[in-house]
Amino acid sequence: MQDIRAFGARADTESTKAIQAAIDAAADEGGGTVVVPAGRYLTGALRLRSHVELHLDAGAHLRFVSDPGAFPVVEARWEGAAARVHQPCLYASGETGVAITGSGTVDGQGRPWWDAVRGERAALAHPRPTLIGLHECRQVTIRDVTLRDSPSWTVHPLLCDDVTITGIRIVNPHDSPNTDGIDPESCRNVRISDCHIDVGDDCIAIKAGSEWAPEKVPCENIVITGCTMVHGHGGVVIGSEMSGGVRNVVVSGCVFQGTDRGIRLKSRRGRGGIVEDVRVTNVIMDGVLCPLVVNAFYFCGPGGKDPVVADRSPQPVDVSTPLFRRIHLAHVTARNVHAAAGFVYGLPEQPVEDLTLDDVAISFADNAVAGQPAMATGVDDVARAGLRVGYVRDLDLSRVRIDGCDELGIQLEHGEDVRHHDVRVNGHEVGAIGE
Repeated sequence: MQDIRAFGARADTESTKAIQAAIDAAADEGGGTVVVPAGRYLTGALRLRSHVELHLDAGAHLRFVSDPGAFPVVEARWEGAAARVHQPCLYASGETGVAITGSGTVDGQGRPWWDAVRGERAALAHPRPTLIGLHECRQVTIRDVTLRDSPSWTVHPLLCDDVTITGIRIVNPHDSPNTDGIDPESCRNVRISDCHIDVGDDCIAIKAGSEWAPEKVPCENIVITGCTMVHGHGGVVIGSEMSGGVRNVVVSGCVFQGTDRGIRLKSRRGRGGIVEDVRVTNVIMDGVLCPLVVNAFYFCGPGGKDPVVADRSPQPVDVSTPLFRRIHLAHVTARNVHAAAGFVYGLPEQPVEDLTLDDVAISFADNAVAGQPAMATGVDDVARAGLRVGYVRDLDLSRVRIDGCDELGIQLEHGEDVRHHDVRVNGHEVGAIGE
């Protein structure tokens, strides 16, 4: 066991070299635990090593300085494409058995970085550092720590295998830009459990690289359970960077409160990739804008304003055409919803396939605030709107309740093989679902 004070670290003093020396010493001995004791320790970017556990004792605060010079530029990905970025605050590349644990706090002190992005300070030459960035690592553990004020995404495993994230707390201001909570990208075998996430962007976003990624690697075998998520632009999100494909995702036993959207899948033409085998069960949402979004016309980011993205006429199908299929939601309650019960739109040339909603109860807030259910051309702000579905094949609605709706409860545009049983809107059973 290595105590960072033995290498010269001092509370309230910049201690980057001392902390890195403790990590390197543990690695040189074949592994071990590096302890950050109670107190506030200032540091620049740190590089984690194989078989080394960075443990923060109760009362320990690891606080990162805001000088860009303390974060060297490294090769990584940013928004799904290869990029040179500022090294993450806690960084590992190609390591095995990396762990960050304990009851202490990792503080990214992100405000100067956010101000730079907002144009309130000098622009950055490279994308901001993530708080924890683990690239091409195996056997990763992040447990119990509190993570706050990340400069950008908070936890970003990239091209990793066997990742466990449990019992952590992520707290970023609700207006902090792009401060996603946990973003596994092109990873395998990821378990996220018992976490509390309160952030300024997506709480959990599952990604697989964009069309500009150097290689197309899927993100697969992802389990999310027992988490609470508040604020943010989405509770659990897949995309929009999904060119490598996303499959085998389970979300269960979670609560979303005040997230813009609840379950959100997003992509567009040109991005490609297949999202398949997603199951959501036993989830409660409160105060969300829209509980379910499947949006194949997503227009944000580079290329999103290309006219072909918004075109509602069929286009040729090729590897750049995204596909959503085998998406199943069951035992979901959403109360105090604002904009719409749901928005599900595939492409005319590639409909959403095999979508099931079973035992889903949605009710609107009395004082609903209008908002845009999905970020796509032609989607206006609405309030207390129904379930809007378009370009789907094999849709099954069973035991669905929508209460407080101010328009037709289920609006269908271009649906094939649509079935429903025991569907009620404002207390009345729905007969035929037509276009």
